[in-house]
Amino acid sequence: MTSDFEGIMEKFENSPSQQAVIRLLLERGFSVDDDGRVVSGGIGIPNTGIAREIDVDRRVVDATTSAILDDPELRRIFQNISAIPSLKDLAPVLDLTVLTVYVDDADAAGIVARVTGLLADAGISIRQTISEDPEFTDEPSLTVITDEALPGDLINQVRALPFVRKIELE
Repeated sequence: MTSDFEGIMEKFENSPSQQAVIRLLLERGFSVDDDGRVVSGGIGIPNTGIAREIDVDRRVVDATTSAILDDPELRRIFQNISAIPSLKDLAPVLDLTVLTVYVDDADAAGIVARVTGLLADAGISIRQTISEDPEFTDEPSLTVITDEALPGDLINQVRALPFVRKIELE
């Protein structure tokens, strides 16, 4: 079965350029429609723009979307992807607080629960959490966005969790 990241990438093991297209589609939540167009929701994204973003020829994007449609498992995966908007870049404009937690082992159980539990115990309302998949990034993180500033003692409690490598506060 191809449903894991490694299985998807193995289907393109002979083409690092096509793997780059696949990685971009997954990272951005872009799907492929029945016509082989890359879309976000119902909005088409030109293959030339995708190619330019990852520095490959447009034909690589064409070949990748064709391969996706020709493979029933890949078709099912890439026709059901959707993007989720992030408040992280809007945080300064909306006066939100962004706590980013980097951990030693992103596959460990309970990371999200422990961090969000500390915030909940402190009465801090969470607007959004984003947990990056360790298969998509070299330095996966948990980002928690709140309406209010975090008190120093709470920041220290998060930093003291045994799995935390470092934190960033914006």
